[in-house]
Amino acid sequence: MDNVIGFSRGSVPLLISMPHPGTLLTPAVEAGMVEAGWDLTDTDWHIPRLYDFAAELGASTLAAQYSRYVIDLNRPADDKPLYATATTGLYPATLFDGEPLYREGEEPSAAERARYLAEIWTPYHQAINDELARMKSEFGYALLFDAHSIRSFVPRLFDGRLPDFNLGTNAGASCAPDLAEALVATCAQAKDYSHVLNGRFKGGHITRHYGQPDQHIHAVQLELAQCTYMDEQVPFDYREDLAVPTQAVLRTLLQRMLEWGRETYGR
Repeated sequence: MDNVIGFSRGSVPLLISMPHPGTLLTPAVEAGMVEAGWDLTDTDWHIPRLYDFAAELGASTLAAQYSRYVIDLNRPADDKPLYATATTGLYPATLFDGEPLYREGEEPSAAERARYLAEIWTPYHQAINDELARMKSEFGYALLFDAHSIRSFVPRLFDGRLPDFNLGTNAGASCAPDLAEALVATCAQAKDYSHVLNGRFKGGHITRHYGQPDQHIHAVQLELAQCTYMDEQVPFDYREDLAVPTQAVLRTLLQRMLEWGRETYGR
């Protein structure tokens, strides 16, 4: 498969992972989807654009090109559930609202899905692994920021309106406690936005698997409410008036993450 990932190597020990902005579909997925799926509503829309300042910080970036409807890169390869509450799997069978993603009997075959695992999921995770290893070799540590977004109201997944900034550290297991504290404090200074640490979104497979603070690899997930930078209804337009101030907070968060690394490791 072509155009599986978009990767840009930076000059500092920070990788921004974006596993869900992709919109490409395979022929098998597209052919079997119900009409409600055609809008790709559950996409993390415009995330690469929102983080387009990453190069100025010197961060590496990795972005998926295929839709999460094909294969979800933030789920483990064995498809073990990450949450006790409602969720979607490695090969999503439902939309976020719980409606079926495919017409009955028209899901991709097991062989087709095995190909997605080998040719989409595996290259993405190999890129994460390789870049974190390179950073750790060069700097002695690595920082991983897993960037997500979601509609602010998804009743099946959470009650009420989602906070604006949802930081996840796998309940404290994926990064050093003082790094999480520094990021929470940064969010608290953004008075126009709400925030939470390890609320509904504690971090998916990427955060949980790669975050190994005892090995000097620190991972944090951010689930951002989409109303902070875009219209949440079709056609899901990017809103510059909303995005600019939100980008300022994101930039400050990532700068603080890098500062923490320099303060802690001396480089």
